[in-house]
This record gives sequence, structure tokens and C-alpha cells, in this order.
Amino acid sequence: MSAPIRKKRVAILISGRGSNMVSLIEAARAPDYPAEIVLVLSNRPDAAGLVRAREAGIPASAIDHKAFPDRARFDAALQAELEAAGVELIVLAGFMRILTDAFVEAWAGRMINIHPSLLPLFKGTHTHERALEAGVRLHGCTVHYVVPELDAGPIVAQAAVPVLPGDDADTLSARVIVQEHRLYPAALALIAGGGAVLDGGRVRFTAQERDAGAAILSL
Repeated sequence: MSAPIRKKRVAILISGRGSNMVSLIEAARAPDYPAEIVLVLSNRPDAAGLVRAREAGIPASAIDHKAFPDRARFDAALQAELEAAGVELIVLAGFMRILTDAFVEAWAGRMINIHPSLLPLFKGTHTHERALEAGVRLHGCTVHYVVPELDAGPIVAQAAVPVLPGDDADTLSARVIVQEHRLYPAALALIAGGGAVLDGGRVRFTAQERDAGAAILSL
């Protein structure tokens, strides 16, 4: 009998309803998935995703950023919760707070985010509107490591969708979110399972994952 796989302990940080969080929790139910969701934290006590996490049996709590005088002290409270839970990887899933450089650097190579564009295009907000204004024919989403500069970390995986005639921001967003829900669990599995490694500011894939086309997942 083979030994059980050693799952990475993952925390998900949210600020809202947590739709990507749900896709990650569902994926992590598989016995062979290399990550375990051990904690969900939100900076908003009213975040709907907290209820969804608890319903899935995941410990979930809020650290209200409004209760802290500055970002550094909020981040310190966040750090304490993560350490207490033995977290090894952080996944940002609609977490709408800017983290301090010190916090980001403390978690360098151990924190990822998903962004609704094909980075490096359309960093920041309103990505779907900007994609339509630019007239691009492909749009999508990107999983990347978090670095102090906004949306600038090394890319782990991307998924693309066509921009169709007649699209508006809502229809394009709906097409992208479907891919986000598929891409994020796949990217987390790559990292937690050792198939993708951060090496000198770039993501290096194992030979097996590279041959499978892991850098851009055709979903």
C-alpha cells in the first residue's frame, strides 16, 4: 500500500462571496489532491464566503481591517492566525486589501492570486471593460505568485476565452469566471504537488508538467 500523500496546508483569503474559494474547496475534497484547505479568513465580517466555508466544514473567521489603525497591524493579526493554523500556502480569492510589502515578502513563493486578465495585460481593476475598449480578441485569467508590485508576480498558469461580437463586460466576465473556477484548483495542485517551482523570479515546471503544457492550461 502506498503511503498517503502529504498535503500542503492552505489558507484562502477572501473579501466577498468566495466563488473561487468554493471551487478550491471542492477540488481539495479529492483524496489525491495535494493541498488541504485548513482556514478561510476575510477582512470583512459580512463576507458571504465565510458562511459558505463553514458550511463546507472549513474553519473560517473575520479579521476586520477597520479595527486596526494601520495596515501593518492588520497584517500582523493576519500573520498570527496563519501561523496558529500551520498554514504553508496562501491563496488570495477576491481578497480586496493591499498587503504590506513586509507581509508579501514574508510569504514570498508561498502566496498566489488569480487575476481576471491575461497578464501582463490589464493589471489592476475593470479588466473586462478595458479588454473590450482595447479590442482584444482573447481575454482570460492568470494565476500568479504575489509580489509587492501589483499583479506583477511570476505567472503560474493562464486560461483564455474568446471575446465575441456583442460582448459587454458582464457577458465577458461570466465567460472568464468559468475558467477561473477550473484554472485556480489546477494551478494550486501544480504548486502544492511540486509540479511548479518558483526559481529566480520565474516559474519552473517539472519535465512531466512541462510536457503536458502546464504553463498555459487549455481549458
